[in-house]
Amino acid sequence: MKSITFNHQNTSAIGIGTWHIGEGNNMMTESEMAAMRYGLDHGINVIDTAEMYGEGKSETLIGNVLKDYHRNDIQLISKFYPYHATPKLIEESLKASLKRLQTDYLDLYLLHWRGKTPLSETVIGLERMVKAGLIRNWGVSNFDRSDLEELFSVPDGENCRINEDLYNIGSRGIEYSVLPWQKKNHVSFIGYSPFGSDGGEFLKIKPVLTEMAQQKGVSVHQLLLAWVLRNHDLLSIPKTSSVEHMQSNLEAIDISFTKDELELLDKYYPAPKNEGRLEMI
Repeated sequence: MKSITFNHQNTSAIGIGTWHIGEGNNMMTESEMAAMRYGLDHGINVIDTAEMYGEGKSETLIGNVLKDYHRNDIQLISKFYPYHATPKLIEESLKASLKRLQTDYLDLYLLHWRGKTPLSETVIGLERMVKAGLIRNWGVSNFDRSDLEELFSVPDGENCRINEDLYNIGSRGIEYSVLPWQKKNHVSFIGYSPFGSDGGEFLKIKPVLTEMAQQKGVSVHQLLLAWVLRNHDLLSIPKTSSVEHMQSNLEAIDISFTKDELELLDKYYPAPKNEGRLEMI
């Protein structure tokens, strides 16, 4: 398994995303659990979830899987709603997540997106959870550069370890200023939805992708994931609901691109040329 430096640790090149995981029937749940176990058994050591995912069903499924693994070998990430962003509600949400996940700590706890609670209050709550030993570090999600700059301006805001945003070949907004800012300030990045959304509104599959995938002897989904991973400087967290899909994701890690191939993809899916509003799923 190739690795990257993420959250100041040696981390697998991809993680396991869990949006919509645990929301189906018993057969689907068994398939999802088998896929997660396969990923963990083959070197993946990051799982990303949230209290929002199935209103706790995703966390419950993960907890049932992790009973069979050494907790310290896995970086476990969860997120809390923006309307749970006060110190009191952060603690309540965190303890509920820990119970569902069957663990006594999280490696990272993230504000899922910005709400009405001042960032200064949210940071106070997160720092308290660090001191209490319930989380090791904390971060944010769906923040743009101005949000991150504001976060760093409040007391202890610079303790933010990661930011998680939408990132795929059709949604490249973070490349303009978010990624450079995070690299400069040593904040790790997670890109979610490398294949776009289920409805396809965030990623249109153009013929160039199908043709290039055929030339390389890989699937379009493998090509999309390999493109996100091309610079080996961020973590992508594809959702996987079957062992077959997990195997496909793992194989995508070894796909590389020539300079000409990347330039061709840039032609059809151009990088941002100015600061714009980031897309969010």
